[in-house]
Amino acid sequence: MVGEDIGNPLIETPKDAYYNGKDLPTFNAYLIIIVRDKDGKVTKIHRQRSHSPISNFMYLLMPASYYNMTGQTVTITNINGTSNSWATFKGPISYPNTATNNPSYLLMIQVGSGQRTNPATATSLAAPIANGSGAGQLVYGQPSVSTNLTASGSSVYFYISQTLNNLSGATITITEVGIVTQIQVNGPGCTYTVNLGPLLMWYDVLSSSISVSNGGSVTIYYTFTVNP
Repeated sequence: MVGEDIGNPLIETPKDAYYNGKDLPTFNAYLIIIVRDKDGKVTKIHRQRSHSPISNFMYLLMPASYYNMTGQTVTITNINGTSNSWATFKGPISYPNTATNNPSYLLMIQVGSGQRTNPATATSLAAPIANGSGAGQLVYGQPSVSTNLTASGSSVYFYISQTLNNLSGATITITEVGIVTQIQVNGPGCTYTVNLGPLLMWYDVLSSSISVSNGGSVTIYYTFTVNP
């Protein structure tokens, strides 16, 4: 009816759209961590649902035309604390793909010993564990991305993984995990590029801490699944 108060149609969810337990989610992300001792024996397998794409991830989902047309400005901050204004560039995202400009946009699955109280606004881990063999450090292996999408029943998934080794001389405890990528954007007309640096894109606080003994290792898997 014309003139009738329609409330908040863009915010309120229709009753028939609520999850009823009978239909499959369209997207899921899972975090699986396998811990091994110095002899390679599996000592723990940790599984939990991953649910924390952060603000950087959401900002980069928006097409450049959105910022061009609306004049909106967002600030993207990398793990080193360097911030860039998205409105400055107004150009497409260009994932690094050459030998001179970082051959892989997936930098690492980073781990830490702290905990962010608000994962959505995190731009870095609370207490990142450094790469190395010194006290409190872990040796980060190369990240890996599954080469193909895998179909299993009605699901299709891919995963990224990374193994870290403990050569520090003592047990190290992990309480937080994040995915860090390397992103650049192009200026108007692609006349210049700006490297945004290493960006935290996904962040999880572990439901229970993980202890990696000296000489042991930990392999972390992020699995992203789509159910058609």
